[in-house]
Amino acid sequence: MQEVPGHVPLLATTRGRATECVHWGSVAVCDLRGNLVSSAGDVHALNFTRSALKPLQALPFIEDAGPARFGFGSHEVALMCASHSGEAMHVRIVQRMLERVGAGAADLQCGSHPPLYYAATGEPAPPRTFGALYHNCSGKHAGFLAYCRLHGHRLADYLAPEAALQVRIHNTVQRFAGESPIEPGIDGCSAPNYALPLLRLAHTYAQLAAGNDDALAALRYAMLRHPDLVSGTGRVDLAIAQTGRGDWIAKAGADGVQAIGVRSRAIGIAIRLADGNARALHAVTAEVLHQLGLLERPQDSPLAAEFRPQIKNYRGIVVGALQPLLELRRG
Repeated sequence: MQEVPGHVPLLATTRGRATECVHWGSVAVCDLRGNLVSSAGDVHALNFTRSALKPLQALPFIEDAGPARFGFGSHEVALMCASHSGEAMHVRIVQRMLERVGAGAADLQCGSHPPLYYAATGEPAPPRTFGALYHNCSGKHAGFLAYCRLHGHRLADYLAPEAALQVRIHNTVQRFAGESPIEPGIDGCSAPNYALPLLRLAHTYAQLAAGNDDALAALRYAMLRHPDLVSGTGRVDLAIAQTGRGDWIAKAGADGVQAIGVRSRAIGIAIRLADGNARALHAVTAEVLHQLGLLERPQDSPLAAEFRPQIKNYRGIVVGALQPLLELRRG
């Protein structure tokens, strides 16, 4: 059994005057050289990156000049990095990507689920079946298929860990992890995923936000220009990007992962909530940004609803609150 990370209490939810839940986790803030700037908890323990890994999964295609080969612009590159909401604009771009590489929706092996748009907006989903195009990872998978077409690889087994694409991605992730270990697993969309130290994830996003590598710059440009494609209506990643006004790259991962790159400060932020609670993760993210001096007036920002919010019941009565427990330490 692997060692349990040394997480610390980051947030409490209260009901009345009593603490009802305590959410444990860790935070790493890293500069462009890989130095730890601020932290809380255990920044060296392995954590699965989930969808926060998507820029690295797209990187080999960018490094090999894939966008130019298939006429992909920043919209398509943004979708390769996206956990999109299955809105019409997202689906159209994924369809266009597939058409340009000579593939179709049937080639996507991500599975299917109702579009995230409905959960994010509270709008009821219609009684219909949604195919793989609407899966939040369909842009990433379309990029995988494009890589295979670029290099003449089979489409049928593009997710196999031993496939050339996935070996390339593994080596890319290890490159960014440096000498730190990485641990493989399978993501919700069936693609190989990797756990790595939170410090290394933060350093990755510092490089994504401010590094001088041309391929990373192409990813950065797309993600900063099209945060609505990387995320979607009503989503917290979009609110983070809007708060940063073109300076912040935001990418969440399932089960309590949030990564942010801040271009102007050349830092990366990686947050992990051990219990995977999304409401708590969003509140911790806003608190971290506030403590770093990046969110000076949270009440006037798109993240206002996530900063130390009250808890209301189904009648709108205030019954508790989300109270931060974390205090970032230097280094």
